Amino acid sequence: MMLRHSLLLSLVVLVAGCAGAPGEKSDTGSTTGVIGVDATHLTPEYWTRLAPRANAIVLDAAEIAEQNERLKQTDPSVRDIERLPASLTAADVRQWIGAMSARPERKLFDAEGQEVAAARVDEWMAALNLDAVPSTQPTRYAMVVRRADLRTFPTRARVFSSTDDTDIDRFQENALFPGTPVAIAHASRDGKWLFVVSDLYSAWIEQEAVAEGSREIVFAYPRKSPYLVVTGAKVHTVFTPERPEVSSVQLEMSARVPVMADWPIEAPVNGQHSYTSHVIELPYRAADGSLQFSPALLPKRQDVQSDYLPLTRANIVRQGFKFLGERYGWGHSYDARDCSGFVSEVYRSFGVQLPRNTRDQGVSPAFNRIALTQADDHEKRVELLRQAHVGDLIYIPGHVMMVIGQDPSGPYVIHDTTGISFRRGAGDIERARLNGVSVTPLLPLLQSEGQPMIDRIYSIQRIRH
Repeated sequence: MMLRHSLLLSLVVLVAGCAGAPGEKSDTGSTTGVIGVDATHLTPEYWTRLAPRANAIVLDAAEIAEQNERLKQTDPSVRDIERLPASLTAADVRQWIGAMSARPERKLFDAEGQEVAAARVDEWMAALNLDAVPSTQPTRYAMVVRRADLRTFPTRARVFSSTDDTDIDRFQENALFPGTPVAIAHASRDGKWLFVVSDLYSAWIEQEAVAEGSREIVFAYPRKSPYLVVTGAKVHTVFTPERPEVSSVQLEMSARVPVMADWPIEAPVNGQHSYTSHVIELPYRAADGSLQFSPALLPKRQDVQSDYLPLTRANIVRQGFKFLGERYGWGHSYDARDCSGFVSEVYRSFGVQLPRNTRDQGVSPAFNRIALTQADDHEKRVELLRQAHVGDLIYIPGHVMMVIGQDPSGPYVIHDTTGISFRRGAGDIERARLNGVSVTPLLPLLQSEGQPMIDRIYSIQRIRH
C-alpha cells in the first residue's frame, strides 16, 4: 500500500508539473493559450449574466424599419435596386464593372505559387466583354437560387498576394444567398458569368446561380407572409430526389423564407409527409433560366423563428456565439464569412441592415457613430472602451469587432479574425493564428509592431436610438 501511495503521489506531481495540464494557466494568463480567455469566456451565458438590462429591447420593429430606411437614404454604399430606372445606360454599366474589375496592378500569384503572367490578366480583361455593352438596355431582374460567390472577374481562378498566404483569394469579393434579388447588368464573353447589382454589392456571379424573372415577381418574394427567419448559423432543407433544385439547400442566418401555411396537411411535399417540417417556398432556376418556385421542407428541429428576433443585448450575444469557432472565410469563402459578414448576419437576424464592407460600415451615417482621431490619446480610448455597450461595433482599418461585455479587466469582443497579437507573461509578443470566430479581450491586443491595437480604432458604431 505504501508503494502504491508513493507511485500515485509521484504521478500527481508529474502531471501537475506538465505544461498544458487541465486547468493550468499558461504564461498568457489563461487556460486556453489565448490571453485573457478561459473556458467560462466561451459561453454566451457568462456574458448574458453580466450584461446590464440584458433582455431590454434596444430597438423595436418600427425603429429598426426606420433605421433601415435611413441607411438607404444616407449611405452611398447602399442602393435600392428596386428603384433602378427602367433602362440602363452603357455609361452606368461600364462604371459598375470598371469599379470592380480594374486591371490588377500589383503582383499576384496563382494556386501553384507561380506569378500570374500578363497574358493571363489579358484573358480576364477580355472576358469582361465590355465591347458588347449596348448603349441602352432594359433593366433585367433575377433572384439568387443557391449560395454563390461574387468574384472580381468572371473566373474561378484563385489568386494571392504572396505565396505564403493562400487563405485570402484576392478575386473573392462576397457571397449572395438564396432569395436575394439582383439586377443583371452584363454577361461575360463566354456567357457563363453575369455582372449583377444587389443592394449591397456588385460583382460577377455564375449564371447557374441565378434565375431571371419579372421585377414584380422578384420583389414580391421577400415580402411574402407568413415567413420564417433563420436564426441558426445555417440550416438545410430536406434532401429530396424528386426536386433536386430545392434539395439540401443551405440557408444562412437571417434568411427570410415564405411559409406555405395553406399547404394541405395530407399532401406530400416532394414525396415526403410534411408534419415534421415547415413547408416553405424556395426559388429555383428552370431549364430555360427562368425564375420558378417550389415547396420545400425545412425540418422543425432547425433553428428558425416565425419573425426576426427581438433586438436585445442577450440576443446579440447568443446570435454571435452561434458562429463561435467557424473558420474565417475572406469574402465569405470556405462556405463561411469574414469579419464584416459575421456582424452583418448577426444583426440581420434582428432585421437590422448593415453595409457589406468594414470601410463602409465604420463610417455609415445611418447609425450612432463615435468617431476617433489621432487626437484621442490612449487613456481616453481606454476610458471610452470600458464604457462600451454590448453590441457596439469597433472598427480598425480592415477589421470589425463586436463587444459582448465587460469584466474587471475591460471589454471583450467576438470577431471573425485571422489572428491576434499580444504580449506573453515574459514580455515577448506572440501571434495567435485564430483563423475563425473568436472571443478575445480588447485592451491587450497589439499591432504587429507592438503598439496597442486600440490606438488604431477610428470608429465605434452603436445600434440604438
